[in-house]
Amino acid sequence: MKLRVATAIALAGLLLGAGGTRAEEAADGKPLEATSETGPVRATVRLSPPQPAIGDPLGLELEVRAEPDVELLMPEFGDALDRFSIVDFTQSEAADDEGGTISRQRYTLAPSRSGPQVIPQLLVEFVDRRDGRDPAPEGEDAYELLTTALEFEVSAALPEGASLELREPLGKLGERVVPGRYRALWWLASLLGLAVCAFFGVRILTVWRTRSLRRSAYEVAKADLDALLMAPRPGAREMDAFFVQLSNIVRRYLENRFGLRSPELTTEEFVEELAHSPDLVRSHQRLLREFLNRADLVKFAHVVPDPADVELSLESARSFLEATRSDVSAERAGV
Repeated sequence: MKLRVATAIALAGLLLGAGGTRAEEAADGKPLEATSETGPVRATVRLSPPQPAIGDPLGLELEVRAEPDVELLMPEFGDALDRFSIVDFTQSEAADDEGGTISRQRYTLAPSRSGPQVIPQLLVEFVDRRDGRDPAPEGEDAYELLTTALEFEVSAALPEGASLELREPLGKLGERVVPGRYRALWWLASLLGLAVCAFFGVRILTVWRTRSLRRSAYEVAKADLDALLMAPRPGAREMDAFFVQLSNIVRRYLENRFGLRSPELTTEEFVEELAHSPDLVRSHQRLLREFLNRADLVKFAHVVPDPADVELSLESARSFLEATRSDVSAERAGV
């Protein structure tokens, strides 16, 4: 976003109403918790256990609640959490009794060291589509809400009865003797070996990270879609919230899988972006275009689809995920 964080929060508070932040200290083993609120959106961050030891998994939950007709844009997978190892991740979204949206992201983290640590602020974005409201600040794509950082301490885990007494060093190691005539050759061979290892290490890490992100995008979207498929089918009053949830699953998958910044684009703009994407073949583009147009008729034209159309939309979303699960660029190149 172009605005600084402070400016964005102030502008959102001015346009959408009074906002606030609330943080609670952990007591009696309860999770650390902090709540931030701006206009129609309230975000709560929870961390448990509040006093972990090194080796304990940390449970981090981000829960965001939005009023009806407010579109949520949740943080990307692992955003701002690179200081921790991410062991597990799940994401869910549901509608509340008043037609609003409840989105949750749950992480299982592994701290790499003991001592004071902090869960950094997480960025939540939203688009206000309520009647009479500005969808976003002037010149911006969406409003921003920053969660409160959670400070905690990881204690060191020592075996019971371990001695804390420091022993005297055994002494200095003698200098390694290398024959003089081979010293320069030895150093040259060592540097060459390090350079080769670094080159291939970077290549392997890049390929692994790319495949991991793509695999994670599919797994997250597949889990969300499976949960939606298992839920009861919506009635006429819940149809709008149902299609908002379904289209959000597909749009977040496109952003994480192909790097398409879809949430802030209209359907027309996004369809034009699809036509220039090297990662989507024509059959994928056509399937996705039909799905988005069908969802827009429900969300914006308030068309109530029959049960057959609902099942067709679910099947279109499932088919698109499965069809784009593999690396399309690699398939075109014959890899």
